[in-house]
Amino acid sequence: MATYTAPDGCRIHYETFGETGPRVLLIPGLGGDGRFWGGVVQRLQAEFRLVVADHRGAGRSDRPPGDYSIPRVAADVAGIVHQWDEPVHVVGHSTGGAIAQVLALDHDIKGLSYTISSSWARSDARFRTLFMARAEMLEAGQAETYQRLTHIFGHTSAWLTAHAAELDAAVANAPRNLAPLDVSALRVRMLLDHDRLADLSRIRFPVQVIAAVDDILTPPELSSAVATAIPGAEFVTVPGAHFHPLAEPDSFSSEIRRFIAKL
Repeated sequence: MATYTAPDGCRIHYETFGETGPRVLLIPGLGGDGRFWGGVVQRLQAEFRLVVADHRGAGRSDRPPGDYSIPRVAADVAGIVHQWDEPVHVVGHSTGGAIAQVLALDHDIKGLSYTISSSWARSDARFRTLFMARAEMLEAGQAETYQRLTHIFGHTSAWLTAHAAELDAAVANAPRNLAPLDVSALRVRMLLDHDRLADLSRIRFPVQVIAAVDDILTPPELSSAVATAIPGAEFVTVPGAHFHPLAEPDSFSSEIRRFIAKL
């Protein structure tokens, strides 16, 4: 385990795995905890040098009060990558996919390729209503309810049934894992400000956009709009719900291998 200290003093936690192959950066979604990628790491670490970063305000990183935004989290991640000064393949899921967009547009991180999974570039009315409600739950102190709904939005019925005990434990631990709740609420609200759809045509890197067919949190049409806006982007659909990299790591890892090998 290691930490990167951002210019404002916030310590950002990250981990590295693997000793050979291209460097690949894995950016988690709104939960902000790099352990989301555990199954993917197990499957890819023999072939790639992986960097897995937590977000500020989440996971094992510091959780300072103040402003939170996608660009600020992207700057933290760019700071980690700059430590190696070598090319990197970027993989971002959901909020991590929005961060990947900002990295491709605004940061010179020697990006070789970008995988944007189950993400969005401009929120629609449904997206805004959903995430405003989620922020309001946290602001009202309803951490357990927020976590229960996160499971419903993120997983298929079959996965929920098969992992009931694990999910119950996550609900019980939610007040601690999401603390301070005002910071977690700010992190949810930062998603509403992400609007880079008009800028995506400037991206000239190889890009693949992945959507899960049963995703009700960021439906496939939001990912399709991202792919349409980026010249030459490849659009791929996979089975599963929003948390498909966690629930279906074999499928997701295969897509990463295939895309990088093609390059």
